[in-house]
Amino acid sequence: METVIASTAIAVALILGMAALAVGLGMGLLGGRFLEGCARQPELANMLTTKMFLVVALLDAVAMIGVGIALFFSFANPFIGQLQAAIGG
Repeated sequence: METVIASTAIAVALILGMAALAVGLGMGLLGGRFLEGCARQPELANMLTTKMFLVVALLDAVAMIGVGIALFFSFANPFIGQLQAAIGG
């Protein structure tokens, strides 16, 4: 039982860490490309800003989905029920 709980805690930490890393890299790349596009064609800055904020919102949704899955595994761990059913306890 303790092994399942410990493995779940490690999985939750990996989910949160990878989600944060992915969003950080995505926003960094997005911001760099946005500045590049505004420097090349300043007349399109308003359109690019709107699209950039839309993509930033979608990137944040990725992190929130990761947090939701991590909270699910933390508080309603389905693996403990399967382990108890397999053991018979």
